[in-house]
Amino acid sequence: MQILRIDSSTNGEQSITRQLTQAITDHFTAANPGATLVKRDLVANPLAHIDTVTTEAIRTPPESHSEAAAAAYPAERAVLDQFLASDVVIIGAPMYNFSIPSQLKSWLDRLGVAGVTFKYSENGPEGLAGGRKVVIASARGGEYENGTMTENQESLLLTMLGFIGVDDVTTIRVDKVGYGPDAIAAGMAAAKEKIDEL
Repeated sequence: MQILRIDSSTNGEQSITRQLTQAITDHFTAANPGATLVKRDLVANPLAHIDTVTTEAIRTPPESHSEAAAAAYPAERAVLDQFLASDVVIIGAPMYNFSIPSQLKSWLDRLGVAGVTFKYSENGPEGLAGGRKVVIASARGGEYENGTMTENQESLLLTMLGFIGVDDVTTIRVDKVGYGPDAIAAGMAAAKEKIDEL
């Protein structure tokens, strides 16, 4: 079993999502003591935003790659392979300006690969990357209803994961982080109860 932990918060030790990803990781490693844990910190080691070369490397067949795309391909494909090799994926996803951090978007951009994680058929798109559990560790300064004009964070992740076929998704959320210590403590307590139920 492989557990993949993704962190994207830029708030260091003050990060609520990093506290949540640690608690979720502790839960799964305790339940699966022989599991391999892989950590990817997108702040300490950010992925570049995709460009012309990386787009070619990610989205076109290797046999058609230019020299630059061929050179980029192994590192780009390794991001996707790390995801596909994981049975449990823990995604730390704070809300930044109503969406996810750009670092996390760069990671997501490596997951949507036609013929690998999804395909198109007569019935429309079909996800091919199911068979794994994803836990989203979410933190938001206020309180938002998913899918509204001011919420493009959890809904973006759920849309992307659903598109590639991941249907086993749990969100552990702490809202009202901006309301102060009491709200954070209450949110963390509720989140930890939900983690215990995973």
